[in-house]
Amino acid sequence: MKFNDFEYKRPDMGELRTKFKTHITEIKEAQSADEAIAAVKAIQDLQRDIETNSTLTSIRHSVDTRDKFYSDETDFWDENSPLISEWESEYYRAVLDSNYRKELEEVLPHTFFKLAENHLKIFSSEIIPLLQKENRLVSEYGKLKASAEIEYKGEIYNLSSIGAFTQDKDRKVRKETSELITDWYLERQDEFDRIYDQLVKTRHEIATTLGFKDFVEVGYARMARLDYDRKDVEVYRQEVQKHVVPLAEKLFERQRERLGLDKLAFYDLGLTFPTGNAKPEGSPEEIVAKGVEMYHELSPETGEFIDLLIDHDVLDLESKPGKDTGGYCTYLPNYKTPYIFANFNGTSHDVEVLTHEAGHAFQVYNSRWIQTPEAVWPTLESCEIHSMSMEFLTWPWMKNFFGDSIEKFKYQHLAGAVQFIPYGVCVDHFQHEVYENPNMTPEERRQAWRKLEKIYTPWIDYQGNEFYENGGWWFKQLHIFTMPFYYIDYTLAQVCAFQFWKRSQVDHDPKAWEDYLNICKVGGTQTFTEIIATGNLKSPFEKGNLADTLASIEAYLDQVDEATLRK
Repeated sequence: MKFNDFEYKRPDMGELRTKFKTHITEIKEAQSADEAIAAVKAIQDLQRDIETNSTLTSIRHSVDTRDKFYSDETDFWDENSPLISEWESEYYRAVLDSNYRKELEEVLPHTFFKLAENHLKIFSSEIIPLLQKENRLVSEYGKLKASAEIEYKGEIYNLSSIGAFTQDKDRKVRKETSELITDWYLERQDEFDRIYDQLVKTRHEIATTLGFKDFVEVGYARMARLDYDRKDVEVYRQEVQKHVVPLAEKLFERQRERLGLDKLAFYDLGLTFPTGNAKPEGSPEEIVAKGVEMYHELSPETGEFIDLLIDHDVLDLESKPGKDTGGYCTYLPNYKTPYIFANFNGTSHDVEVLTHEAGHAFQVYNSRWIQTPEAVWPTLESCEIHSMSMEFLTWPWMKNFFGDSIEKFKYQHLAGAVQFIPYGVCVDHFQHEVYENPNMTPEERRQAWRKLEKIYTPWIDYQGNEFYENGGWWFKQLHIFTMPFYYIDYTLAQVCAFQFWKRSQVDHDPKAWEDYLNICKVGGTQTFTEIIATGNLKSPFEKGNLADTLASIEAYLDQVDEATLRK
């Protein structure tokens, strides 16, 4: 069955509620463990139906935000998902309080109980109207960004497609297109400020209604950080400032010298080499074909996996009008298939989609055996280990995509990953500032961002650009609007992925792939630190581990001949 044939059906909320409540009662009144387990399995069936239909809506709306049917269905889910959360809260409470909890613990993963307890901390029927409002604001942000139609040299681009020009060899082109993007945001600054201001105030009200001081703890709980807290993150931030910022600064200085510039302007950051960044060779169809060949050669498991994606046509990769920005992987449980969404733009990003998003997809493909919906995916910082590590584990096949530019690709990939970490931590630190001070004005928020930028990304020179000098860069970062506190996860995972890079590409450890496959198979049945242990990785939170990992990367990058990078 192809994706276009996957059936969407809006649920009858009254009927769904009745079924949910009936099975919750069955758990509460069960006369045996078997009865309680059967009722849990019945609710899991309902959850899979809900997830499949809501995800189909999300996918089809993001593929074409102008489609009125799925736009209306998005509104339906925005309004009703908080109601479903209320039923799930009752379900979790019934399982946690069950007389047969011991027996349920034998059939449900231990993370289910942690996630259930976590959910109950941050949900109350009182906050349903606030959750509905939050959903509407998030959708409004997505529609605003998807509406972008930027004209350049007679062609119309969205935010994803025009972004390719910011890597152009011609500095004039980079500057012109960067300014067009800036102008688009600046013209809508009041709209972005209004949406985010309302989101912050709504989220703060959610937190105080639940009895929390501010939204930070709610944000951490939403992210299901089961075995680390903000103190651990603070230690990690300090490690990043101490070890990563100086290395990133060194790499940007090397980039400036390579480009022959007196100063590296913000619109120069995307160009790593004077002759142009490494770009994949071939059309989108040819790139996908090379990806299929790569995964067949990598392992039997990845070969079967990529065939499933192609057979079900669950890849939408090319940028087009009305399509939402960015890229993601999601999962359709009733069809037991992942789905990958992206916006190809002719840069190395196109290949990274076939490794990064495919890493997510490969994990969930290997976790389909898990019957508990809450545990098919791990928590998000763990999810990103799978995606970022797959980027490095596929290095031996990158020559097929980049040809003679392979060494440039490897350098820009590894150096770019290092340079990203301080920015990723800055995004997280900014959100702490925002939610700990919810009464900041929009102007004060932008000033807070600019202050943190100077700590984490001191190399950025905005050349007097009004919008960015006034702290507007973060408007681009959709996670800040849509999924608060989902960003440091990328950096934590990157530190773990660097270890897979070293083990597979430097040490040639034969167990690296086996360990990677194992962490894909466990899905969300383990917590972040447990997954790290299963993968034989070192924790990013332990002092010294970050410095040790970076030493290998710096040594590798230092030995790359500049003559190779200038070709």
